[in-house]
Amino acid sequence: MTQAPTPANWLSVISLGLIWGGTFMVVSIALEGYGPLTVACARTTLGALALLSLMAVMGRPLPSRAAMIYLIPIGAFNTALPFSLLSWGQQYVPSAFAGISMAALPLIVLPMAHVFSDEKLSAQKALGVVIGFAGALVLIGPGLMALGQGAEPLAQLACIGASVSYAVSSVMTRRCPPVDPITLAAFTLVVGAAILIPAMLLIEGVPTWTGARSGWAILFLGFVPTALAALLRVLVIRSAGSVFMTLVNYQVPLWSVIFGWLVLSEDLPWRFFVALGLILFGLAVSQWRGRPTRILGPRA
Repeated sequence: MTQAPTPANWLSVISLGLIWGGTFMVVSIALEGYGPLTVACARTTLGALALLSLMAVMGRPLPSRAAMIYLIPIGAFNTALPFSLLSWGQQYVPSAFAGISMAALPLIVLPMAHVFSDEKLSAQKALGVVIGFAGALVLIGPGLMALGQGAEPLAQLACIGASVSYAVSSVMTRRCPPVDPITLAAFTLVVGAAILIPAMLLIEGVPTWTGARSGWAILFLGFVPTALAALLRVLVIRSAGSVFMTLVNYQVPLWSVIFGWLVLSEDLPWRFFVALGLILFGLAVSQWRGRPTRILGPRA
């Protein structure tokens, strides 16, 4: 049974918003010295090592064979694929774009859950999905008109594709047998690392230290938004509940815009802010007086 949020819960949720919102900026910095597969691979591998160590220290159980059947595709769709898509896409689009595209994640989950689970889409939730979808169209509208004209339109679709991948993993997680939360987070990263390590070696080769700025960015990605944030998320949900945890969904895109503008001096066109407003409004409509949709993993 969850309790009323404590000051520590509020601090944790604010910290998660900052961490996940700043992740897109840090990915952009890491890409200054490394290829997109190397960035994605380092993040999954370092995060997996950190959480496996935490599992050992805390004596958490290994997943059952039945659970592993689910954890393999969940790991692919929750880590390997979205991390790769975001890293590749952020070579050509602002980090703020990637952050705003992640705001649509809960709205993508809703129609998928309607089809593949027992959580049905009410008229109110459907309205929220429509409003959020309008925001996504505003966000990538010019890119759709320019498909085939350079990499930027495809990069925009890659960021949206990452959000869809997270949504698929969230729906699959609902069907997974019960697994300890820290074990679940650790093994999804293990699966991602198992996929990305050979892909990185084949396409980009063995990474080397390219300098403090991009090197420290990669280390930060592995240990903070991937490993530490996963632990904070578990602690918040256990003490204050999953409904309280959804407050992070509203923070991540806002912080991604702020960090992209302040730290990276990104040029933010007006449609970014219109899209952000529509997506957040759609999210609010879909969750008003209802049970918010649970989302698995980091929003980056």
